[in-house]
Amino acid sequence: MGGINMIKTMMNTGFDLLMNVCLYLMAIAVLAGAISGLFSEFGVIALVNKLLSKVMKPIYDLPGASSLGMLNCYLSDNPAILTLAHDDNFRRYFKKYQMPALTNLGTAFGMGLITTTTMMGLNVEGAVTSALIGNLGAVIGSVVSVRLMMHATKKMYGTTEYVEVKSTVKIPENSRVVREGSAGSRFIQAILDGGKVGVDMGLSIIPGVVIICTLVIILTNGPGAEGVYTGSANEGVGILPWIGGKLSFILNPLFGFSSPEAIAVPITALGSTGAAIGTVAKMAAVGKVSGNDIAVFTAICMCWSGYISTHIAMMDALGTKEATGKALISHTIGGLVAGFAAHILYMLFHMF
Repeated sequence: MGGINMIKTMMNTGFDLLMNVCLYLMAIAVLAGAISGLFSEFGVIALVNKLLSKVMKPIYDLPGASSLGMLNCYLSDNPAILTLAHDDNFRRYFKKYQMPALTNLGTAFGMGLITTTTMMGLNVEGAVTSALIGNLGAVIGSVVSVRLMMHATKKMYGTTEYVEVKSTVKIPENSRVVREGSAGSRFIQAILDGGKVGVDMGLSIIPGVVIICTLVIILTNGPGAEGVYTGSANEGVGILPWIGGKLSFILNPLFGFSSPEAIAVPITALGSTGAAIGTVAKMAAVGKVSGNDIAVFTAICMCWSGYISTHIAMMDALGTKEATGKALISHTIGGLVAGFAAHILYMLFHMF
């Protein structure tokens, strides 16, 4: 690549990420913040927590309110859960050891709707069923990731202390804080205040996304269109796919891939789900994708969801940077389990 081209590529890639990824994520965070502020103000979070606490607690060891974070991320992207995590009506349900696991939970469902609908639309036999099986695989992977994460955070934070909230007023049990004024006034204030939280979250993830994702892209992509390095954005040296190729003797049987090229998809999903989906579409166009591949790709793309490029920034935004290493390790395992589970579920489904 050369030193000059490398520096030019880093600058151009960083600018491209800032303009096309970070601002997009900030827009998502603003909208998600407005929605979560509305849900908080009018009791939706409290209601969901009450209804789902008996389900979320045994499966994830999390309050029922965390299911709203899952939904937010499924409909948008990983950082959408951060806007909820800074709302006192949401935070008060969580103990300290549970809060860092929201990064893993949100990431496991990030871009779920986009990933699923894209996979369903591919010209592959049984794509719809395979994508739904992939969703089940992602759920299994999310449970593994969150549980492994909290196994570590329990040792770091203990299991009794609750998360700090900004409000100094002690709230009676089964009660919540609401704004003064009419329903219309509360509606406007809730969405505007929630949107402001989204702006803060969008700004806080910029350093992590630009720095980490630039590194991942350089290690993942190859030279330009003509096979020559020009210093343009998104060029790279292709080390990660090379490593993936060397590990294919393990990964191919584990996931049941139908072609050697398929290994590029999970490797790419480490840094960007969007890029991974684009890779799948190109492979499907030349007939190199099977129904099993769709199931595994959906599970891994959903569960990993570019976590290397967002995890560090999300942990920083939550104020739990010290647990970043644990989050990355547990989510790596969770994504592998998601892909393996999707492969097994696909085979079981087609046995009957």
